Amino acid sequence: MALTWSLMAPLLVGPALASGEAAGNLGAEISLLWTLPFAGMLLSIAILPMVAGHWWEEHRHQLLVSALWAAPVLAYFGWMIATGHHAEAAEHGLTHAIEEYVSFIALLGSLFVISGGILLRGDLEGKPVINTAFLAVGAVIANIVGTTGASMLLIRPLLRTNSEREYVKHIPLFFIFLVSNIGGALTPIGDPPLFLGYLRGVPFFWTLEHLWHIWLFPVVVLLVLFFVVDHWFYGKEDIRHRQADKEHLEPLAIDGAWNFLLLGGVVASVLLLSPDPEVHDFRHYYAREIAMVALAALSVWRTRPEIREGNSFTYGPILEVAALFCGIFLTMIPATMILQARGAELGLTEPWQYFWATGALSSFLDNAPTYVTFAAMACGAIPECVSAEQLGTLSHSEVGHSLLVAISVGAVFMGANSYIGNGPNFMVRAIAEENGYKMPSFFGYIGWAALILIPVFVATTFIYLV
Repeated sequence: MALTWSLMAPLLVGPALASGEAAGNLGAEISLLWTLPFAGMLLSIAILPMVAGHWWEEHRHQLLVSALWAAPVLAYFGWMIATGHHAEAAEHGLTHAIEEYVSFIALLGSLFVISGGILLRGDLEGKPVINTAFLAVGAVIANIVGTTGASMLLIRPLLRTNSEREYVKHIPLFFIFLVSNIGGALTPIGDPPLFLGYLRGVPFFWTLEHLWHIWLFPVVVLLVLFFVVDHWFYGKEDIRHRQADKEHLEPLAIDGAWNFLLLGGVVASVLLLSPDPEVHDFRHYYAREIAMVALAALSVWRTRPEIREGNSFTYGPILEVAALFCGIFLTMIPATMILQARGAELGLTEPWQYFWATGALSSFLDNAPTYVTFAAMACGAIPECVSAEQLGTLSHSEVGHSLLVAISVGAVFMGANSYIGNGPNFMVRAIAEENGYKMPSFFGYIGWAALILIPVFVATTFIYLV
């Protein structure tokens, strides 16, 4: 398959490249046909679990699908590097995607493994007020330990609290909306797009200072909506289920609390070991990732096995994320390049336009590179900001400030629109299914997200961004 695509590569490059013009912006010349592997990857994630569910459950099969769709992109970029056609741009795009993938998995994996060593024991009564409190706490601490850390800390206790109930399908959905996504909009630690902004000069507390009111609106609205929905479903519960829930109560207690120190170490690694872009050295670049992996290994080594057993901890969710996002990161290289080169053709000028454009793509592309791409476009609106490496300048500009606000909340909020919008979404889905919760299909989830979230985002637009 890879050989076939590599032989077709010269036919799909486009007239400018075929005619031998000097390598400029690869994204401006690359054919839209090279977005097909990315579309195929997304369709595979959506369809295969429904038509070949048992086969799809094997992580090696998920990795095989990723490899098959990534192969043509790798062959195409390898062909360009080997022949000298846009070699520098192709090599940069490929290596950057690999570096981002390594950083992405190192961060998510370390947070997943370490938080799995913290057991929040207890089984509270699965009442609406308690469930709502879980979501509210999760939305806040997502800004301290990241959306991944908060998701892994709280999803299992929440599922356990409601294990005796029958009508629970809505609970993991709202958890993904609030804890795995929207909650993490207040600090660079909260969500990867904001961290990239911090690395590019946006002050650490800028997000808290300028996004808190926009963050508060959807959080409060969704908490109220969840309480109403959960209260309605709770009223439908059979009296036997309610009685069983009351008979299995256990006060909350924390085992493995020392892992909180390791979570702090991950946060410190993110803040203090970020690579200097001027230093091109493997050990320098991956010092942050090595530190995070070491902290995760320390957690596995020093945490009592019974704590992870109490969490029903398995590596399945992170292995699924690693297998699928490998294909996503590689196949989205052409799509991201095209967007970077041709994004100006979209004609975006107003904050609300940036909010919806960034959010729409963040729903299906990784939200971190989408954030950077639209931030680079916004830089063109002010003379003193010429690239996404100068977002500090953008954040201090009157015009750029409003655009950066819209881009930030669009990337973070709308990562909740699909399972692949943000890394923790897949993890929560996998953990919920492991615990017997029936989760919607890929398209089913998108339908529920559209029904619940889009009206909230429309209201957010009219209140804050118009």
